[in-house]
Amino acid sequence: MNDVLEQLARTLEQRKGADPASSYVASLHHKGLNKILEKVGEEATEVILAAKDARDGSGREALVGEVADLWFHCMVMLSHLGVEHSAVIDCLEDRFGQSGIAEKAGRSSGASS
Repeated sequence: MNDVLEQLARTLEQRKGADPASSYVASLHHKGLNKILEKVGEEATEVILAAKDARDGSGREALVGEVADLWFHCMVMLSHLGVEHSAVIDCLEDRFGQSGIAEKAGRSSGASS
């Protein structure tokens, strides 16, 4: 999985400075953080709706596609903010071996979710 994320991260960096008329990624960067965040929110909503439809076993393919769209737009957001996707992977790896309850209790009071 990391290979796919690495390849996507490289592609996003390459397209960041491309012509916005010829690259969707460049057009998002050109429109700025608020547009990128709008897309992340839109995709998150689509994931929720697809998950509700997938509960009975149908619609799983649509759910997977929507999650892929969300991950993609989250990676665009990270790229725009200069945050390496590997920082998220490292964070997830650090959380292995501890319960979710303990991990959440150990977060600083400023973090949420």
